[in-house]
Amino acid sequence: MRGSQLSRRGLFGLVSAGAAALLGSTAAAAGRVTSVQVGGALSALAVSPVTGLVYAADQASGMVVVLDPDAERVVATLAVGGEPSDVAVDTDRIYVANPAGGTVLAFDSQTHRFLSGVSAGAGASALAIDPQADLVYAVSGKTGTFAVLDSISLTQRDLLPAPKPGLAGIALDRGRRRAYCTSPSTNSVEICDLDAGAFTASVPVGAAPAGIGVHELSGAVFVANSAIHHLSIVDGSTRVPVKTVPLRSEASSLAVHQGSDVVYTNGGQNGLSRVDGRTETLAGELSLGVNPGAVAVDQRTRTVYVTDPLHGTINVVRDF
Repeated sequence: MRGSQLSRRGLFGLVSAGAAALLGSTAAAAGRVTSVQVGGALSALAVSPVTGLVYAADQASGMVVVLDPDAERVVATLAVGGEPSDVAVDTDRIYVANPAGGTVLAFDSQTHRFLSGVSAGAGASALAIDPQADLVYAVSGKTGTFAVLDSISLTQRDLLPAPKPGLAGIALDRGRRRAYCTSPSTNSVEICDLDAGAFTASVPVGAAPAGIGVHELSGAVFVANSAIHHLSIVDGSTRVPVKTVPLRSEASSLAVHQGSDVVYTNGGQNGLSRVDGRTETLAGELSLGVNPGAVAVDQRTRTVYVTDPLHGTINVVRDF
């Protein structure tokens, strides 16, 4: 299915001087947006670091849809069952969280062949990968448990006890050997020492934190707060919140482009917001005309992908 080309140039203006004072100035930017119809109720996105293919979890059908963004069409589907809530991809494999089964399903990233299902704790719903360590991490939105999975043998190595009632998102600082997990019910980020295999700190952030990402060079942690109009920034070294960046709307998902230290989040007014991680300021906004869902970025091309869950489309955003 071929998407329609929607060119967007410039940013929509601030609606008042008061809003300008709150948000700060936003530099002009260009964004080329292609909308590709894939169907379903899309809940999560991931981009292959090798092929650039985009994987979208569809909770309505129990499938993972595979999008070729250059061809602007779906090229494969992976049968998962249940209601897949997250997907993660490395050079060799695709991992899908299946909360209903408490499992993580593994597929071959070249052939898309199903390999195995791994027990990851009841309600396992969010994923992160450390390819160098051959490990996959899964946290549970139902119980808050933290599963450590071996990506070679596809077995469970460990299941850490719940630090909080439920964990919504997870991001890794692989160099510093830390995992950061959002806890919506306690408005905090829980920090796990991966070498010690234990949670060692809790950092207060905004209301109902959900999406989370790490800029691995600086160690800065970015948190999308789904019940308040701002993005929290946490210093990974001191483990304290250092900044809140005002947004136009609540944000539930974000993606960090490692090379540029830029954060893309769905906290825009019916679109995307771009945050400069170096200056810790709102740097741009792009209207998509829809209430955006999951966000992912291709680390090689800086192309951003955003779901429209209500209409079953994926927006492909270039040059923003």
